[in-house]
Amino acid sequence: MNERHKVLLDTDPGIDDAMALYFALAHPAIELLGISTTFGNVSAAQAARNALYLCALAGRRLPVTEGVNTPTRKPPLPPDTEIHGADGLGNLPARPVPTPPPDERTSARFIVQMAHAHPGEVTLVAIGPLGNLSQALRLEPRLPGLLKQVIVMGGTVTEPGNVSPVAESNIWHDPHAADHIFTAGFKLTLVGLDVTHRFVLPLALFERIAARHQHPATDTLLHAVRFYAAFYGQFYPELARAQACFGHDVLALIHLVRPDLFGTESGRVRVVTEGLAQGQTILDRRPAIPYPQAGWGEDIPLTQVCLQVDAPACLALFEDTLLKNWLSI
Repeated sequence: MNERHKVLLDTDPGIDDAMALYFALAHPAIELLGISTTFGNVSAAQAARNALYLCALAGRRLPVTEGVNTPTRKPPLPPDTEIHGADGLGNLPARPVPTPPPDERTSARFIVQMAHAHPGEVTLVAIGPLGNLSQALRLEPRLPGLLKQVIVMGGTVTEPGNVSPVAESNIWHDPHAADHIFTAGFKLTLVGLDVTHRFVLPLALFERIAARHQHPATDTLLHAVRFYAAFYGQFYPELARAQACFGHDVLALIHLVRPDLFGTESGRVRVVTEGLAQGQTILDRRPAIPYPQAGWGEDIPLTQVCLQVDAPACLALFEDTLLKNWLSI
């Protein structure tokens, strides 16, 4: 807890993104420098509006930028409104708090400028598709040496995917950007479905958080999580029985502050960019074998991949952090 992490949050809010944002605002070891937004759960413009609104509700003013709104190469698809709602926050009935406009910079430009302003100090936590970071890398090829580390919520190695049998949503939305990032040389950690499907957040927890704070921010989060849990309950009987949902994006930030709660494996990671397995993240778990297939040579950097997690300890940390006094009246 002695180290305070300078963080850029690259996100597409999104209900679990909202959980992650409020965890970042609440945790004393995280200094959130700003938010870059992208398409994914919603359009990039809606993502920026949501980030600005969530910050305004919590009494925080941070730079929020609008970023890429389409994949690098694959044809764009409209957001799936059944998962997060048409507005990304569970179809809020009203937004009574006014929000400022987004920062005039693009998300890619913002990432590069913040990396230059704090060389070697900034952790970029990416909890949406990776187009913003890919564009930032094209603007500044030295970016892997300027950022302290990158933590990506995305992908899966052994767990079934959530948009195909093998692919996770964030990576699948922009697989070319993802493969660009995994091969670029960042100090990179992947927090994927292998661990996020073990991290289950009960609706009752968000009810306790809202009752504890009696604040518009936690009321809004509770509304959104009710929508999210209802969606998951249609496909996961165990979540329906528990009235719970996955907290995918939160785990990326928990890894930042408590990496000891995770078991990892290091190896080369590539992303399938075309065909039936598009978006699949493949971890080379036998690096000593000289594969005849190109693309797995020593020039590909190693990625740290989370494969185990102490889910009860992560849940306790999330609960303790959100129940503390972190909101402005």
